[in-house]
Amino acid sequence: MKSVDLPHLRSVVLAGHAGSGKTTLAEQLLFSAGAIPRLGKVDDGTAHLDYEPEEQKRRESLSLAVGTFERDGTRISLVDTPGYPDFVADVVEGFAAVDGALFVMDASAGVEAGLEQAVALGRATGRAACFFINKSDRENANPTAALDALRAAFGEKIAPLQLAIGAGESFSGHVDLVHRKAYRWDGKAEIEIPIPDELAAEVARRREQLLEAAAEADDGVLTKYLEGEEVSDPELEACLRKGVKDSILAPVLVGSATKGIGLSALLDAIVRYLPSPADEAPVQATEKGAAEVAVPADESGPLLVRVFKTTADPFVGRLTYLRVLSGTLRSQAHVWNSTRNEDERIGQLLLLHGKEQEPIGELKAGEIGAIAKLAVTETGDTLSTKERPLTLPSLEFPEPALIVAIEPVSKQDLDKMGPALQRMLEEEPTVRLERSDIGEQILRTMGEAHIAVIIERLKRKFGAAIATHTPKVPYKETIRGKTQVHGRYKKQTGGHGMFGDVWLELEPNPDGGIEFAERVVGGSVPRGFFAGVEKGVREAAAEGVLAGYPLSDFKATLYDGSFHPVDSNELSFKIAASMALKDGVHQAKPALLEPIMSVEIRVPEEYMGEVNRDLNGRRGRVLGLDASNGVQVITAQVPQAELFSYATELRSLTHGRGTFSSTLDHYEDVPSHLADKVIESHRKTVEATGGHGGH
Repeated sequence: MKSVDLPHLRSVVLAGHAGSGKTTLAEQLLFSAGAIPRLGKVDDGTAHLDYEPEEQKRRESLSLAVGTFERDGTRISLVDTPGYPDFVADVVEGFAAVDGALFVMDASAGVEAGLEQAVALGRATGRAACFFINKSDRENANPTAALDALRAAFGEKIAPLQLAIGAGESFSGHVDLVHRKAYRWDGKAEIEIPIPDELAAEVARRREQLLEAAAEADDGVLTKYLEGEEVSDPELEACLRKGVKDSILAPVLVGSATKGIGLSALLDAIVRYLPSPADEAPVQATEKGAAEVAVPADESGPLLVRVFKTTADPFVGRLTYLRVLSGTLRSQAHVWNSTRNEDERIGQLLLLHGKEQEPIGELKAGEIGAIAKLAVTETGDTLSTKERPLTLPSLEFPEPALIVAIEPVSKQDLDKMGPALQRMLEEEPTVRLERSDIGEQILRTMGEAHIAVIIERLKRKFGAAIATHTPKVPYKETIRGKTQVHGRYKKQTGGHGMFGDVWLELEPNPDGGIEFAERVVGGSVPRGFFAGVEKGVREAAAEGVLAGYPLSDFKATLYDGSFHPVDSNELSFKIAASMALKDGVHQAKPALLEPIMSVEIRVPEEYMGEVNRDLNGRRGRVLGLDASNGVQVITAQVPQAELFSYATELRSLTHGRGTFSSTLDHYEDVPSHLADKVIESHRKTVEATGGHGGH
């Protein structure tokens, strides 16, 4: 493909709920334009845009894919995104790459959670948008009811551009409400037919809805409309173009991707109404010295490139997806990564058609492409020149909420696991890898499907087999009372023996960690052994006394003891101190503490009752309720033990509409009936392992 000028470029993200037919639609558009040699099918695992083995196995998109094709001299880049909420990172990346959005809806399903989230993202990024009511030929499909559901959910800016003819098995085409013409699919093409008589009244009513929304874009047309004058087709078209560009309205089209019905009109609408890079406002970037500059799309302007996705491939290495916003990027050149202040050498530039890649000499402003094997560049970075380093704001991704502990399946996997996880983190901006307070490797992800796919990819791409389990709660132990305790260690072997003898005073030290002090009088314990005593206290505390969890927030004071001039040494005092601590804790009102999380839950109002009832069952305390942007925000405190699988359960309680975030707030006593269970389970583990408990 040759480069084209700015007005002839369109970049469109396809977004919507899982199963609404986005990939099938993209596949049909690419095939009909001759960009792919055969029509792939999602259900057969042959779609060009679902080319990862995990996608073919599950028959659904799990990551974004780009397809580029031409129609009547306009180059269109489609960015197909997953609809499943676990893979929302790719939707965020998709919106960062484009000028316009096409929201796809299943005509038999109503407004689903994935569509709501996609529209919210579109509004947050200010993208111009159209809607496509897909699957209008399905059993139970009702494209006209779907249109009303869209208007009810998103307001009257949602304007019908077409009216479906028939529904379900009788769906055969559409009426174009702008030009008042009807088209029927004859199995090969759309042929013009007279508008069916029975639709005349409905066509008039829907055209009125379209006019009402579109007239807002032009004061002159609005006046005409309000005064009841006729608005001409060219005037309406101009209003639509301006209205879509300025996000005053979003037109709705109907069709069936599997049968190919309505696709020609959809392409016309993309070319006619969605903005080109030339229509977009200049991008705001930061120049060194933190000055804000406006950078318009211009192939001869300063180089400004947004990196919107990275994939790690064991064969190709890293593949970096990018969008040139200004200037021209050439193969085999050097660029400056202004996010990381490092030079980066560009290899061969590629145009993307799903898994097929086409080498290209240069990418100009407005174009989307990819490069293999960049050294330092990651998702969200900005590429420019060292002479004029420009930086774009980084991409914002939701925080992952589902937590699992991971471990290698075998010794061989242990060696591969670290590097494999590092490579995986490069391509997964919504995954966090951390180590818990009790030493477990923790993976935070968006949900169960996300974890399953990550584990499959780690094994397939990097040969690292990883097992997951529910994390252990990082309990802590402490004391609530004060006591004095004696520890004595004496061992006689041939030659020198061992002798250590200490008296410790133990007392609570709230929020103060472990404090060690001494007030030994008259040299009953020589100063040289104090370090051994402190070591003994700290090491025994780290192992825990009650249930094998770290003991904290106490003060131990060495106040007396005795020594042997020959047999005493640092080790014997360390052992004596550790014996004293273990005995003393049991006399000082020991307590088991659990982490309490501060949780913020966002749900639509209709699910409030369910969610609150569920929180009660999780020992949660609701602290406050607030409304923000039509969503109810619940703040609560919930024990961490009750939250490990909450991401999945909240999703099913709220049909995918609820989200939450949590941070550690404080520790508090575990209720006694639960504490007894934890202590008993530890005792059994110690017995089973012959005295070696621990986590």
